Amino acid sequence: MSEVKKIATRASYGNALLELGKLHDNVIALDADLAGATQTAIFMKEFPERHIDCGIAEGNMMGVAAGLSLTGKVPFASTFAMFAAGRAFEQVRNSIGYPHCNVKIGATHAGITVGEDGATHQCNEDIALMRTIPGMTVICPADDVEARAAVFAAYEFEGPVYMRFGRAAVPVINDTPDYKFEIGKGVTLREGKDVTIIATGIMVANCLEAAEKLAADGIDAEVINIHTIKPIDADLIVASAKKTGKVVTAEEHSVIGGLGGAVAEVLAEKAPTKQLRIGINDVFGESGPAGELVKKYGLDGESVYEKIKAFV
Repeated sequence: MSEVKKIATRASYGNALLELGKLHDNVIALDADLAGATQTAIFMKEFPERHIDCGIAEGNMMGVAAGLSLTGKVPFASTFAMFAAGRAFEQVRNSIGYPHCNVKIGATHAGITVGEDGATHQCNEDIALMRTIPGMTVICPADDVEARAAVFAAYEFEGPVYMRFGRAAVPVINDTPDYKFEIGKGVTLREGKDVTIIATGIMVANCLEAAEKLAADGIDAEVINIHTIKPIDADLIVASAKKTGKVVTAEEHSVIGGLGGAVAEVLAEKAPTKQLRIGINDVFGESGPAGELVKKYGLDGESVYEKIKAFV
């Protein structure tokens, strides 16, 4: 059996930006002295006149992006999630969110899979921060296919968009002829009747692995990929919750305010359901190899399987 192809979604972002730039001359890429890491260097090599390195001044970069959007350009402001959502939060809120500027934020190196860079760079709070901004769309793609589709969809969408990408290579799971990406619409990857597993980002592949293990134990799990956390697909979530009666959320993010919180809000209002949140449990990360950190924090397929089995 051949190995599953793995690609980092930050690389997908860079490649998609280049493709988008070839199609639309109003696409501008901005970076904060991290073009190599965020992969916008791919765009810069082809379109140097449309790439702006703002230096290590992320707040200023967001202001520049807002200004460019008012001239009819479609700026993609790129940096690590920690700096895009954390350091520049005030500028994103007031200069992009408040005037509803057509700015796209490409936030790379999110979550604990940043690895050896450690807790200061492992942003596990960005989804929570960004979804509180009125009018902000928040997308967390699961793989290369979805990441590329998200970039193109963000360009066509009118308004601010926050896209979350990772450093580590992850399995390509959406490479199918019938795959369709639509902002605000979740995707049911596996039908089931005993428990609903709702995942985002790198956790989608891990939850599919867990679902296979659960099936061997006679537990029929439904797996839903929620790539858009805001606006969230409430109808899909409610319909599945009513069918299975149990919901599990899984994310490479704090269990506070991220996907788990967003799903809990939907269920509390529309279909009260027992829920288990799998994610980072109100702690900071630490320096170490990405794969080992995923296991230590209980986010690998085996750990997810064990948690869901105990829950069900």
